[in-house]
Amino acid sequence: MRVVGIIQARMGSTRLSGKMMKLVDGIPLIERVLMRLSEASLLDRIIVATSTNPVNQPLVDHVKGLGYEVFEGSESDVLDRYFQAAKRHEADTIVRVTGDCPLVDPVLVDEIIQVFLKGDFDYVSNVELDRHTYPDGLDCEVFSFGTLERAAAEASDPSHREHVTTYILDSEAFKRRAVLSENDCSDQRWTVDEAEDLALVSSIYSHFSPRTDFRWTEIMDLRKTEPQLFEVNSQIRRNEGLNCSGQKLWQRAKRVIPGGNMLLSKRPEMFLPDQWPVYFSKAKGCKVWDLDGREYIDMSIMGIGTNTLGYGHPEVDEAVLNVVSAGNMSTLNCPEEVQLAERLVELHPWADMVRFARSGGEANSIAIRIARASTGKDKVAICGYHGWHDWYLSANLANDKSLDGHLLPGLEPNGVPKHLRGTVFPFNYNNFAELESIVTNHDVGVIKMEVLRSQPPEDQFLERVRQLATDRGIVLIFDECTSGFRETFGGIHKKFDVEPDMAMFGKALGNGYAITAVIGRRKVMEAAQSTFISSTFWTERIGPAAALATLDVMEKERSWETITERGLLIRKGWQDLADKYQISINHWGLPALTGFSFTHENALAFQTLLTQEMLAKGYLARNGVYVCTDHTPEVIEQFFIVLDPIFALIKECEDGRDVKSLLKGPVCHDGFKRLN
Repeated sequence: MRVVGIIQARMGSTRLSGKMMKLVDGIPLIERVLMRLSEASLLDRIIVATSTNPVNQPLVDHVKGLGYEVFEGSESDVLDRYFQAAKRHEADTIVRVTGDCPLVDPVLVDEIIQVFLKGDFDYVSNVELDRHTYPDGLDCEVFSFGTLERAAAEASDPSHREHVTTYILDSEAFKRRAVLSENDCSDQRWTVDEAEDLALVSSIYSHFSPRTDFRWTEIMDLRKTEPQLFEVNSQIRRNEGLNCSGQKLWQRAKRVIPGGNMLLSKRPEMFLPDQWPVYFSKAKGCKVWDLDGREYIDMSIMGIGTNTLGYGHPEVDEAVLNVVSAGNMSTLNCPEEVQLAERLVELHPWADMVRFARSGGEANSIAIRIARASTGKDKVAICGYHGWHDWYLSANLANDKSLDGHLLPGLEPNGVPKHLRGTVFPFNYNNFAELESIVTNHDVGVIKMEVLRSQPPEDQFLERVRQLATDRGIVLIFDECTSGFRETFGGIHKKFDVEPDMAMFGKALGNGYAITAVIGRRKVMEAAQSTFISSTFWTERIGPAAALATLDVMEKERSWETITERGLLIRKGWQDLADKYQISINHWGLPALTGFSFTHENALAFQTLLTQEMLAKGYLARNGVYVCTDHTPEVIEQFFIVLDPIFALIKECEDGRDVKSLLKGPVCHDGFKRLN
């Protein structure tokens, strides 16, 4: 019976680059692991398994210089690398230790090997995910060559190929045994994935120096006498490295990008904290693939509502590829912006002129600048969400001295100059009297509002706003960055036959490519020449080319009718399930931006459970769907078949079952509230 210890190691760690050669109290980490493991008496041979990536050469040279053998295999298929290493060295029994465990305990390793050799098991370890009792960093797995061979032959999921033993742990086909500690010490982290981990293990070695044969129980005793040594990495969770690739990258992102990304609505905490795949490798139609190659059907926010024609629409992408091939930028201007301006004016005959940008926040700021320049007045009345810029967030500067009374909860005005207080006045949708009072009591020059979002206009609300603006010489702006092209071919204001002085379009305009537009009457828009509004990348070519192609496809397919019809079908599906299980829900949003909310006090926990369970079934889902034309009736029908038992589970929770016990992570975060 040949027992071979295989240390899995590489230099290309995403969290601590080159860590195998990092010094642990003066000696390279990989050498510390080899020194400790070599004291296990039941091992016949120890080898290091790394990849063929040239970045590993310093590791290979050092290990060979110490007299140990190295196997170099696949970079991405770690399971195959491990299998080939075991096969080459004719292992009957494999002892797996990872190179980030410089405190591996040889006596504990021998104990686990003995359990395996004396019992009838395929796999024995002290690291089964739901039965941890030892400190993280003492991980040891023992399994037969036959078990490894079977896993290598059967595992097809990318995550099972990336991690050597996850297929064995996930399958019911193998006989497993967990070795447990008498005391639960699983809260201790002695592995090395971060700089803080390296600092801790170096301190431990320094404390025991020159001894290197100290037991893990002695380290636990040290923790009692010098607990301050162990605080350095206490904030890091166990087994972060076993998270999906997206979660691992998200942890890196938060260290170099404030907040982790550029858009609040895409942060994983808004969906499923600690479990959301976070990043995508490709997207097509209504499907998304994560970094691990898992395929999901997107019954969620579809690129924050940008892709009404589905991801990667062939005609739109072809137009973009053509301009990329011809050149996206030059000293001269792109002709597509003129064509797009003419097309938008044609769709909205009340408008005469157009300015372009690349994001909704930019378009909103451009519109406000032009409107203020046109009227000569600073004060603005707003209804709805209009971006992140200072002019808008100043609405959240309260009138009290503490400046902490937020009129739009969830949007913090930190960093907004306090002298902007009193320049922007929010009003609620359908509350004409509130708007009229604001206009009467303040010298308002601009009214900016979303045409509608969660509820239709009542009592001639839009007509009365239009008349008020006309009577008082106020510029009326409709923010259609979200609503445009979802119920009409153009702005949704066309549905109500109310014409603004300016309007903005974004999101759906380019089907995923960055392009926004500000359109308006000539007498207002020409004020842009009296102020400074200019930016380099507003002149690039991809955005206008994508928008022209998107408009062509929309007109040909009448996409706004399709997504509205299917949004209503989705809304009906939710209500049917709610009625079936007697769950109370409220609906919100345009049909093409449809959503619902649980009315229960545990609504956010229920929403999190829904997302968690649907993710496991291959869906990106929450309590809202931004509909695209690839959400076919067949896709929608299957979605509700899968969703049905989850509504049943939520009903059990409404009736008393503990929803928190069903969640595998924290409850999702709530977003900010809109006025309408």
